[in-house]
Amino acid sequence: MNTKKILLVFLAGAVFTMIAAFSTYGDSGESAGYTIGDAASNINLLNVDNTMVSYDNYPDALGFIVIFTCNTCPYAVASEDRIIALDAEFKPKGYPVIAINPNDPSVQPADTFELMQKKAKEKGFTFPYLYDESRSVYAEYGAKKTPHVYLLQKEDDQNIVKYIGAIDDNVRNGSAVKERFLANAIYELLDGKEVSVTETKAIGCSIKV
Repeated sequence: MNTKKILLVFLAGAVFTMIAAFSTYGDSGESAGYTIGDAASNINLLNVDNTMVSYDNYPDALGFIVIFTCNTCPYAVASEDRIIALDAEFKPKGYPVIAINPNDPSVQPADTFELMQKKAKEKGFTFPYLYDESRSVYAEYGAKKTPHVYLLQKEDDQNIVKYIGAIDDNVRNGSAVKERFLANAIYELLDGKEVSVTETKAIGCSIKV
């Protein structure tokens, strides 16, 4: 094979590799993450009570409200009481809240594990508040904001993504909410229906990594 043909083969391979990478990661260089209908992998993350938490810890759950959040983002802070209320409303119905902090404390010093523990104690969190130290879980999900919600439902021993996006239509002001996107989706699942609004735009701070 002459030099020209070798160069053409090399260039063709490089182009194929770039196309494959773009289709997997998009133009931001980050994993596109889960989409509706995907099966979410199990997790095994450190909780603020120093125990490890996975979905397997909830054998009787019907699904999970997974919320990527953090200590100090104003949108996350404005959502804390709502997240506590969601856990109180839906944990007895089979959908407990699992909160995950994906922020790197070397980028955002207020998001250390110790300050997560302090936050959880001060606010009286009734749900696990997990530390995604490797930043691998948020990347697999494709979370971009805090808060960013993923609603999972157990189906045939898998956790299937049913809703992705915002908690409701007013992240800044809980008293002004008109549409409870997440709650509506859970009630539809409890009624044996398909989720009518499967995706909304998550509004919040960018994840700090």
